[in-house]
Amino acid sequence: MEEKKHNRLLFVINPIAGDIDKEELEEEIREECSSHDIHCEIYRTTGEDDKEIIRQKIQTKEFDSVYAVGGDGTVNLVASLLIHTDTPLGIIPLGSGNGLSKDLIIPQDTEEALELVHEHVVRNIDTITLNGHPSIHLSDLGFNALVVERFCAGETRGPGSYAWIAMQEYMSYEPKNYRIETDAEVFEGTAFMVTIANANAFGSNANINPNGILNDGRFEICLIEPFPKAAGIGILYKLYTDSIDTSVYTRRLSCKWAKIYNLDGEVMHIDGEPIDLGTEVTVEMHPKSLKVILPPTQNEKEL
Repeated sequence: MEEKKHNRLLFVINPIAGDIDKEELEEEIREECSSHDIHCEIYRTTGEDDKEIIRQKIQTKEFDSVYAVGGDGTVNLVASLLIHTDTPLGIIPLGSGNGLSKDLIIPQDTEEALELVHEHVVRNIDTITLNGHPSIHLSDLGFNALVVERFCAGETRGPGSYAWIAMQEYMSYEPKNYRIETDAEVFEGTAFMVTIANANAFGSNANINPNGILNDGRFEICLIEPFPKAAGIGILYKLYTDSIDTSVYTRRLSCKWAKIYNLDGEVMHIDGEPIDLGTEVTVEMHPKSLKVILPPTQNEKEL
């Protein structure tokens, strides 16, 4: 099936994402679009009223697609405005992790990712909401969420900073109490971390949900249950070798709906952005609710 040509594009750039010159990047975007007779508009986020400003641009200018230029937080910001619409999301990955773009096999090289503006396919993926807040990739409670919170509060970015914080928090972290009700089963007990996965791997490439499919109408709640501190290296190895399901300390709940009782009020995040949703979190699935721009070689069954 021939893909519709996208002639009017909006690029939403997070000016603090990545370590490349944004003026140079904007020039690259304009040149790439101009060379293919594509009109583009660029909006730089400021942290103030970004969502409403972008919403108004989308509603009044009828863009054929909107590109998030940044990390998973920027992707979530843009995607949340495109769910249940016919306007697809494009991604130019510039963040510390870029988890969703990696799971979608979008090139991590900026120049290669920009080629998608003129040569691509559009596919539909699922999204989920946590108490009404959209989650496009991975959200969690527990240890990793604590590390994400510390990471976001710090001034240093990159995988090295994330790993350093994780090492600092690891030895003193104690598993927390949860009750999880789903459409299929119930879990009640302690867990080191609870990941609500619509995809596969964190931006660090740790694969928490190796068999997750982005458009199957289901999401997974991935539990790492309490384990001896000495077992941590083995669990980490399994996360980075796509074999976490073989660990005796893991459990997976496949769901269309869930309610998580965060009994100890543990911290959590949605797509890498810390958030407080209280002690009761309702998770709902929205099948194939978001259109995404992918490389032209991407097969729908590969999602």
